[in-house]
Amino acid sequence: MAMEYESNNWIWDGVYYCPHLFGGLMLTAALLGLSTTYFGGIGLFPLSYLGIFHTKKREKKRIRVYMDGCFDLMHYGHANALRQAKGLGDELVVGVVSDEEIIANKGPPVLPMEERLALVSGLKWVDQVIVNAPYAITEQFMKSLFNEHKIDYIIHGDDPCLLPDGTDAYALAKKAGRYKQIKRTEGVSSTDIVDSGERHQSRSCQISQFLPTSRRIVQFSNGQGPGPNACIVYIDGAFDLFHAGHVEILKKARQLGDFLLVGILSDNIVSEHRGLPYPVMRLHERSLSVLACRYVDEVIIGAPWEVTKDMITTFNISLVVHGTVAESNSLLPGETDPYAVPKSMGIFRLLESPKSITTSSVAQRIVANHEAYKKRNAKKVRSERKYYEDKTYVSGD
Repeated sequence: MAMEYESNNWIWDGVYYCPHLFGGLMLTAALLGLSTTYFGGIGLFPLSYLGIFHTKKREKKRIRVYMDGCFDLMHYGHANALRQAKGLGDELVVGVVSDEEIIANKGPPVLPMEERLALVSGLKWVDQVIVNAPYAITEQFMKSLFNEHKIDYIIHGDDPCLLPDGTDAYALAKKAGRYKQIKRTEGVSSTDIVDSGERHQSRSCQISQFLPTSRRIVQFSNGQGPGPNACIVYIDGAFDLFHAGHVEILKKARQLGDFLLVGILSDNIVSEHRGLPYPVMRLHERSLSVLACRYVDEVIIGAPWEVTKDMITTFNISLVVHGTVAESNSLLPGETDPYAVPKSMGIFRLLESPKSITTSSVAQRIVANHEAYKKRNAKKVRSERKYYEDKTYVSGD
């Protein structure tokens, strides 16, 4: 036995010193149908012993991208920017600029940090939020992003973001070779929305420049329907100037079932019941803002005022809910309670609204700070004009 082992020493030396070569010989022998005993009675042993097939799979590194912003008066343009940013990586980290930094660089925000944070956190593409991010990316903050938050790339739109001194806010990221650009969403800006709010008292209508496409709706949609036995919860409303109150009531509604269906009232219905200048945002704009919310599964674009029996049957609705805080919708002559049917069926529930914010209260904030916003927007309008004058085609979606 000892002699047999010694005679096979050359084999074990081959295994030890040249595992890949010896493994190749063994594999060739197996393919040719030769017995492994041909190699001196070494006997059968797992190929993993040779180390040729036992290579540990390396997990693919997840790319983390960072995008920051004020996200004041959150709209579908912000949402689409963050959707595009998420498409450039696996995990999206969003920096929400502090109130103090916004005041110093742009003027007072309409929404305080708490509300802006709720809006950003409620987006389906956001994985992590950094609170009180700086307006300008300093070298120290950039190192923090790379080292502490493991960020691979910093993202911004193709529109310029200039500091008060006229320098590029993302110059350091570009210099470091860790900057990526996305395409700006046309037809909407916070400046336009603020202008609409300022015309609130004059009762004039905002003419939207939004160009809706079916592709954009598909990009925002989950693309999945409810399961066969899903509890489908329905809530409707205008969802105009999408705010933190909307996010919180949608979150609460979603917790009551498996699938949240949201009815977005048509422009005509909203203006008939609330008067001009409502809605501030048009139907497709409002629909995209709601679709971007992580708690929403599907929307009805242009939902009817009344929740009918046929509608409940068609969408297999299990529960109809409404918040305690809402705009005052006066009934038109001859109209009945829009929730009379679900109430009679015992499937209606009134939800305690987590926040007291309404579209009107947001508009009133804009009116109350008219002069400050007017000064802020004048600077932004000049920047916007230059952007459009120098604008070139940028690929992206």
